[in-house]
Amino acid sequence: MFQIIGILVVFGMVFGGFALAGGHFDVIIKAAPFELMMIGGAGAGAFLIGNSMGGIKGGLGGFVKAMAGSKWKKQDYQDLLTLLFVLTKTMKTKGVVAIEAHIENPKDSKIFQNYPKILKDHFACDLICDTLRMMTMNLEDPHQVEDAIDKQIEKHHNEAHQGAHALQNLADALPALGIVAAVLGIIKTMGAISQPPEYLGKLIGSALVGTFLGVFLAYGFVGPFAARMGSVLDEEAQFYHLIKDVLVAHLHGNAAQISVELGRGVVPSSLQPSFAELEEALNNAPAEI
Repeated sequence: MFQIIGILVVFGMVFGGFALAGGHFDVIIKAAPFELMMIGGAGAGAFLIGNSMGGIKGGLGGFVKAMAGSKWKKQDYQDLLTLLFVLTKTMKTKGVVAIEAHIENPKDSKIFQNYPKILKDHFACDLICDTLRMMTMNLEDPHQVEDAIDKQIEKHHNEAHQGAHALQNLADALPALGIVAAVLGIIKTMGAISQPPEYLGKLIGSALVGTFLGVFLAYGFVGPFAARMGSVLDEEAQFYHLIKDVLVAHLHGNAAQISVELGRGVVPSSLQPSFAELEEALNNAPAEI
């Protein structure tokens, strides 16, 4: 919603201000299709040249992600804390053998099936299962486990940010491509130097439309969308850091309820379940597996 409002504000303030200042749109309207062809085409080509397939897909999907926001909502954080509570409590009370079947095949696990959105996220599910699997193999040093999880999250985060970096690189290139289009327009103008000043003025105005569009698209749209996509990915990464915090707290010997309460404290404030909400969710968690 805010992104749509932002787009309308950018268009309204820029072109509204231009119209109120006495500007005429005829030159912009006539020149824009050709300038956009040069700037947009060169930008698309540079985008393809400078990125891998993952970066290209991530960049194109970045506009959708920027509009939709983080996929993890308040209920998802509460569900994650409840899932981790059930798993760590089971390990503490029944031993590692009791959860081996669940972490080896989470799709068939009655524990994981209660939280389908988490189960659908391959990285979250693998992070939980792989970490618990390491614990069943007697890797119980909290610092080693924390370091291992940090490296996995960092790798995933860097890969996810490829699209945002691709969009930002495109935003950085657009002003220069606008200058390229403007220079071509000046070359066209110089070829008509013998024409009357009125005609030359329209040609120069058309050339400057290229510079305008390059800067306008870069700082009015592509750059802000790249920044928004990056912030959404950073917010989503907090979900995975929560997994690390709870499991490391468990390895430090805390009770399951203490571990998830420590995890609740690092949930982003706008998405953080209250103590009472989490306690109610834990009380309603399945006692048997």
